[in-house]
Amino acid sequence: MHLVDRIPQMQPEELLTGLVPPPHFANVSFDSYRPDPAQPSQAQARDQLQAFVDRKGGESGGFLAKLFGSGRSPSGGGIYLDGGYGVGKTHLLASSWHAHAKPAAFGTFVEYTNLVGALGFAQARERLSEMKLVCIDEFELDDPGDTVLMSRLMRELTDAGVKIIATSNTLPGALGEGRFAAQDFLREIQALAAQFTVYRIDGEDYRHRGLPTPPEPLSDDEVAARAHRRAAQHQVALDSFEGITTHLEKVHPSRYGKLLDGVAEVYWTGVAPVSNQSVALRLVALVDRMYDRNLPLVTSGVPLDDLFTEEMVTGGYRKKYLRCLSRLTALAREGGERG
Repeated sequence: MHLVDRIPQMQPEELLTGLVPPPHFANVSFDSYRPDPAQPSQAQARDQLQAFVDRKGGESGGFLAKLFGSGRSPSGGGIYLDGGYGVGKTHLLASSWHAHAKPAAFGTFVEYTNLVGALGFAQARERLSEMKLVCIDEFELDDPGDTVLMSRLMRELTDAGVKIIATSNTLPGALGEGRFAAQDFLREIQALAAQFTVYRIDGEDYRHRGLPTPPEPLSDDEVAARAHRRAAQHQVALDSFEGITTHLEKVHPSRYGKLLDGVAEVYWTGVAPVSNQSVALRLVALVDRMYDRNLPLVTSGVPLDDLFTEEMVTGGYRKKYLRCLSRLTALAREGGERG
């Protein structure tokens, strides 16, 4: 099948019910997290999160007492995991969701902003206020509107007694740098930062340990032949790279997951460097959903590590692109191993 033939539709309620860990993290736990002995911050972050989700609210003493029990409270109302890509932040975030009392919500930053867009701020806040825990993965502020929106939402959720855990590649006080005039929205950014206790996770990208580059691309004919051969076993998606990047303009990022429903493997022919920022960011969002679903990838064209221009990987969205390249490499390795 071809992804370009799909125009998925979603009801607003589906966005809310879909706020659970994706298949890639459906069965993770604190016990299955393997911290690097050379990076003690990894084990420390795991232990801090486990203690955070295990804390029981007190009967009195106000919001902080209820949130953190009788012990000493962190400076903010939630936990923020800061670290490079591939150090296990999402694994720990999903482990927190699995270990915590329900109801709880788990989603990417983009999924929460999409939820507010679909339900309206008041209803989204009301529904999320029913949660005992809200987990926010890949916390980033790409425009001023998101800065104001998420600052207000996080503040009102913590005021309602909701625990919040977020992950990002950027310290909360530095969110938005390089993307828009962050100085003009310093109050909102500082308000966000004040709501979290930050734990830094150091380490190298586990997806690249021992094999830092993606597999060599195949020819167009080889990609098509492999796709048709594998289609005899399960559903695969075969598209030209130009076709898929053009098609993403017609599909809202909130629907990229549904775009991939039922797909077991992904094949792209004619991969070419991307120089348009909007196209690149949509591609990043698609790759995130592919990674969530463990979809092996096979490609032809340029090597995947040449996908983004040098200007992009040194600009304001640098960390997004590096995370995307890391995940593409992992998916391409898996595709190459299946043969």
